[in-house]
Amino acid sequence: MHDPRIIVALDFSSAEDALRLAGRLEPRLCRLKVGKELFTAAGPNLVEKLMLKGFDIFLDLKFHDIPNTVANACKAAAHLGVWMINVHALGGRKMLMAAREAIAQGSTKLIAVTLLTSMDQNDLADIGLQGNPEQIVERLTRLAKDCALDGVVCSALEAANLRQQIGKDFCLVTPGIRPFNNQADDQKRITTPNLAILNGANYLVIGRPITKASDPLIALQQIHESIIL
Repeated sequence: MHDPRIIVALDFSSAEDALRLAGRLEPRLCRLKVGKELFTAAGPNLVEKLMLKGFDIFLDLKFHDIPNTVANACKAAAHLGVWMINVHALGGRKMLMAAREAIAQGSTKLIAVTLLTSMDQNDLADIGLQGNPEQIVERLTRLAKDCALDGVVCSALEAANLRQQIGKDFCLVTPGIRPFNNQADDQKRITTPNLAILNGANYLVIGRPITKASDPLIALQQIHESIIL
C-alpha cells in the first residue's frame, strides 16, 4: 500500500482548475488538500470527484467552534470518506475531545492546527498569546495528544523538537515547505522538503512550488525524489 508523503495544496477558486491540476498529477506520488476557498466554491461534489481519480483527500477546514458544532462538522466530513480532517487546537480541550468522540479512531485521521505558519512573534503579541511560537506549538501539541488526536499541523522548524518530546507514534503534518531557491511567498516559518522529513515530519503540504510549476508532475517527481532517504 502506498503512503505518499507529499500533500499538494489545491489553492484554487474553482473545481475546474482543481480537477485540471489533479489530472496532471499521480495519486501514487501525492495526496491532495482541499481548503476553505475551494471547498466553499465547489463543495463535497469536488471532493468525491478527486477521490474517484484515486487521490486521498486532506479536508483542511480547521473547524473551530463550540464542541457540539465541531463534533457534527467532523462527523459530516468523515462521512465524505476523506483521508484526513483538521480542527484548531486553540478551540480547547472540550472541543478537541468532542471532535475525537465524533470520529472512530482508525478511520479518518483527525489532526489539530497549532499555529499557522504565516504567524511570527509579532502576530502572537498582537493577539496576546504568551511565549514564543515553539513554546505555544509544543503546548498545543501536548493538548492534542492528550485528547487522543492523531497528530498536528506544525512548522517543519518545530518538528524536530516535537518528535523528540512527543515520540514517534504521532503524526506531524508540515506546511510552509519550499524547495531550495523557491520563494517564501506569505509563509514565515518555512524549510525545505528534505529537512522537514529529517526533522521528523510525516507529511509535507506543498502548494505553489508544484501548482504554479510549468510542469506540475515534474515538480512533484523532483520533490518526491529529494525526500527519499
